[in-house]
Amino acid sequence: MSKTIIGRYINLDTPIHKLDPRLKFLANILFIVLFFISPHYITLGILILFSMVLYCITTKSIKSVFKKLKLPLYIAIFLLIINMLTVKGAVMYYDAHNYVPLPSDLRPDAYIIHRGKLFINVVYFAPKNDVNYVFQLNLFSIHRTFAIFLRIYGVILITTILTVSTKPILLTKAINDLLYPLKLIKIPTEIITMIISIALRFIPTLMEESGRIMKAQSSRGVDFKNGNFKDKIRAFIVLLIPLFVSSFNKANDLADAMTSRGYEPYSKRTHYRQLIPNW
Repeated sequence: MSKTIIGRYINLDTPIHKLDPRLKFLANILFIVLFFISPHYITLGILILFSMVLYCITTKSIKSVFKKLKLPLYIAIFLLIINMLTVKGAVMYYDAHNYVPLPSDLRPDAYIIHRGKLFINVVYFAPKNDVNYVFQLNLFSIHRTFAIFLRIYGVILITTILTVSTKPILLTKAINDLLYPLKLIKIPTEIITMIISIALRFIPTLMEESGRIMKAQSSRGVDFKNGNFKDKIRAFIVLLIPLFVSSFNKANDLADAMTSRGYEPYSKRTHYRQLIPNW
């Protein structure tokens, strides 16, 4: 069984579970927007702290809050490395043609913070122009990467709160009700809500399937934890290919099941469960 709970409903008796699904969905969208438009760390910190409290109330688990840090941390490290390697241009710290003086505190064999920039050891030289270069890791880039890390972590928390506290069928009904004005312009909202519902439900299934594949491949000698970068890429490919095959097979099985039950996406339907506003 996969340890992830994103997309999986947990049947608990909490105040968050009792809220109207439409209210929770709108609040989820609002929080996601706030996470991405908040310009300061203080605002982000308050939002994340509030989300962590809601998460603990919803799941009744404190330990799992910190487990959610793993994915955004990996993404942040990856973005930071990409920023170091692909930053446009380089920092010129000595120009023989323009007679720019070499500052005494700028040494190519040291790590220096100079004028808001973190300078790393000399990477390459350009002898034809008599110019020395170093790649830079701008402090602004570090702040930006950290902000992205906080935003991703907050979005994961708030989305998990929605999915673990709302039954998939009620979430689908809530989205369908909120999209009702689009029916006036002939947009098939039922199909949109069905796609969203299937996608949310498929997340835990995909994670469980990846866990089973990893165990099966590990029993055949594939090491997913140890080895260098190239070995990890090979192990990832070994996991990715059967996961894609399994996903397509499950999609075909779902399509066959819906067809055999006479599912018609454009048919008018009544609903057994009627959502009543409960604030």
